[in-house]
Amino acid sequence: MFTCKIDEKVSLKLVDLRDRDAIFQLTDSSREYLREWLPWVDFTTKPEDTEQFIKSSLKSFAENKSLTSVILYEGKAVGIAGFNKLDWQNKTAKIGYWLGEGYQGKGIMTKTVKALTSYAIKDLKMNKVEIWAGVENKKSRSIPERLGFVKEGVIRQAEWLNDRYTDHAAYGMLAEEWKED
Repeated sequence: MFTCKIDEKVSLKLVDLRDRDAIFQLTDSSREYLREWLPWVDFTTKPEDTEQFIKSSLKSFAENKSLTSVILYEGKAVGIAGFNKLDWQNKTAKIGYWLGEGYQGKGIMTKTVKALTSYAIKDLKMNKVEIWAGVENKKSRSIPERLGFVKEGVIRQAEWLNDRYTDHAAYGMLAEEWKED
């Protein structure tokens, strides 16, 4: 079971079925906010949809293909973060994340992504950590930029988002470049 205490207020734990209602409620209460950048929000309309996401995440974790964790702030589920893809052949981990609207601006996601990057490089022995974010998604892009990730380029029309394609800024951090402080 994956757990990670980041500081006195923030920690991560592997998502499990007991998190279903808390994650669904967080999604539902932040629906309009999250919808701008996350295409799955419109398809998450009931707790059973979140349950399917959790089951799929646990299956992928068991197959060593990904790791989805719940972000806990003062013990309360406030978001999701983890490795959307673990590429063992190329030693690359791709981080994805989202945070409920009411928890922005507290440094939670920067701390979370920093901890995940360290875990990928030190514990999983990955050579590279990647983060892709919508080019116009300034909040999401600020995380890798703040942590010193290199912007490697723009992936044109990387994702169908609601009614249009959106470009993604691709960021990377090599193990040899990573400095925790």
